[in-house]
Amino acid sequence: MSITAIENETYTNLLNFLQVEDYTPSAEAETLLQTNARYIKDLKINVTNSLKNAQNLSQKEAYLIAYSVAVNEKFVPLKSAFSAAAVEAGATKEELAEVVSLTSLMNVNNIFYRFRHFAGKEFYNTQPAGIKMSIMMNPVIGKEAFELISLVISAVNGCELCVNSHESKLVNEGTPEIKILEAVKLGAVIKSLITVLAD
Repeated sequence: MSITAIENETYTNLLNFLQVEDYTPSAEAETLLQTNARYIKDLKINVTNSLKNAQNLSQKEAYLIAYSVAVNEKFVPLKSAFSAAAVEAGATKEELAEVVSLTSLMNVNNIFYRFRHFAGKEFYNTQPAGIKMSIMMNPVIGKEAFELISLVISAVNGCELCVNSHESKLVNEGTPEIKILEAVKLGAVIKSLITVLAD
């Protein structure tokens, strides 16, 4: 079997693992598949390990985190695949809806607080944010999962203030740092996956 054939088989196995159906490869994926692109194998290993072999995340937590990144990056094939996988792992429709709401809220907060941080002016930092955040009270996915997803999306979106805030809350509430690290690594891996799969 040629190296390119092996990459194609690995890529097909990756899509099968993700349960992504009716997907036309992106130009980026085609570029990798038509060359000696060993990265496909690395990508499959990274995705599989992060989703299935995480030691400190439940399958439900892992797929809800993955779903949040797919929602954040607006990539429909993985939104569908991860929402279905999360349901199989025990997530409810209400929990999926909350992940969508939370991801949207984090985009508001990440932009707003990143602006404050970048501008570095007392005026902006002392004004009330005035952003309605009632979903943060008694989240249906639980406070720890809510904070983990908030942290992951903040890391993906590059908001230092939000990352520090949510990481501190998790640590103060007793979440092990290794679990926090696994959650952020999962978010990073899913973002890297979308970079290859999305047009």
